[in-house]
Amino acid sequence: MVTSVPELAPLTPGASRVLDAASRLFYERGIHAVGVDTIAEAAGVTKKTLYDRFGSKEALVVAYLQHRDAKWRAHVADHLSRIPAPGIDRVLAIFDAAITWSDDYSPKGCSAINARAEIGDGHDGHPVFPEVARQKAWLLDVFTDLCREAGVADASAMARAMMLLYEGAIVTVGMETFAQPFEVARGLARGLLENARG
Repeated sequence: MVTSVPELAPLTPGASRVLDAASRLFYERGIHAVGVDTIAEAAGVTKKTLYDRFGSKEALVVAYLQHRDAKWRAHVADHLSRIPAPGIDRVLAIFDAAITWSDDYSPKGCSAINARAEIGDGHDGHPVFPEVARQKAWLLDVFTDLCREAGVADASAMARAMMLLYEGAIVTVGMETFAQPFEVARGLARGLLENARG
């Protein structure tokens, strides 16, 4: 059973402009570095419009993460639709999706991980935390289902291994430790999956 995801409410034109501007600025500069004045100016709206549409900067940050996640999930679904039959290639499709996603949408790494790191400790009640946890739980559930469908022994353990490879790769993208980390992770994932199937 894949973790449920929030249903995103339709956005007014003003809210869309605010969210687009905030998403770009939060990802490029960081959450703390970008104030609501900067976002409102970039969106061509008043601060009042921003608060009317989202209520607070914290709620806008959550909306930013949720909308990025919705685009990522649609991207994953598109890749999975190309490989309808259960098997190793369907598990690896998650890595293929990440390869085609990361250059255009995540050159600084994972927006959820970055947001979680930026909020830091001492903010346990911050609404970013449950949203980030939900996103990661969703992906682990997807890996678990795909591994189970592929007939992998101990699908839960293998899904955790896939998740570690995925998370390590996306952090490496952001850190620029070495080139093409998702390709490396995909190769390792294939080896693990093939061995698990005997």
